[in-house]
Amino acid sequence: MKDRLTYLAYLLGWWIVRTLPEKVAYSLFYSLGEVTHRRNGKSIQRLRSNLHVVNPHLDDVELETLVAKSISSYMRYWCDTFRIQNWSTERVRKTVTTTNDHLLLDPMKQGRGVVVALPHSGNWDHAGAYFCSLGIPLVTVAERLKPEALFQKFLHHRQAMGFEVLSLDSRSFATLVRRAKEKRLIALVADRDLSHSGIDVDFFGKNARMPAGPALLAIKTGLPLVVAHVSYSHSGIHIDFHEVEVPTEGSESERIAQTVQLTAHLFQHGIAEHPEDWHMLQRIWVDARSADPEGNH
Repeated sequence: MKDRLTYLAYLLGWWIVRTLPEKVAYSLFYSLGEVTHRRNGKSIQRLRSNLHVVNPHLDDVELETLVAKSISSYMRYWCDTFRIQNWSTERVRKTVTTTNDHLLLDPMKQGRGVVVALPHSGNWDHAGAYFCSLGIPLVTVAERLKPEALFQKFLHHRQAMGFEVLSLDSRSFATLVRRAKEKRLIALVADRDLSHSGIDVDFFGKNARMPAGPALLAIKTGLPLVVAHVSYSHSGIHIDFHEVEVPTEGSESERIAQTVQLTAHLFQHGIAEHPEDWHMLQRIWVDARSADPEGNH
């Protein structure tokens, strides 16, 4: 019953946000962000702690200003996500700018396929919708949400934009390998994996753990690996692409570890430039101090 009520409440909220006038919808979300900030729950404390690691030079006032900007960005992400199905293809395309997009477009035009790794920055759904609008088939992976009906709702939402979404389970990697052989665009959010299968990396000078998936796919299939950093602009989003030079020497496990570290460095570069758009409200560093749930510095 609880799951059913959660799902119905979510559907009602989604419908309301999609039907409200645009200015009203975004004003509502920004107001919700301000309330959430003032309540200073565990997610906000975690965000503050994470941003402190990214920007250790900030004083308390400067850090709190950054936290407020980040929450506003996060609220914008959710409002965009709820409303994007109302947008025309023209609007999706006009609200995206890119740097170095040849790193993605050229392999696709050549029929090679490409693996794209992204951090939790900006609005990756908007970025995916943009490339789907160009006729590029996109495959991604998503964790199962609870209740199941809510997961299915998000699944259908992304499928409507042209995504193929695989559930994150033991079978997903085998399917990704098949899609890679079919020369698809494979986009994977890859800045957090605290499981035992995660790869330890240096990230902003501290120990973090990130998934091996993008590196493993690129090494197994020979597809180029590209990091895409999505940040917000005044009118939409900007996507900045950087190639990951996958090592060719060493054992497979060594090459995977080195590739994940190279990816982490590129994530770090993009996040440092646009920290307010990094929506990391969860633990990411293994280091005990930076993982403090109360956000103490």
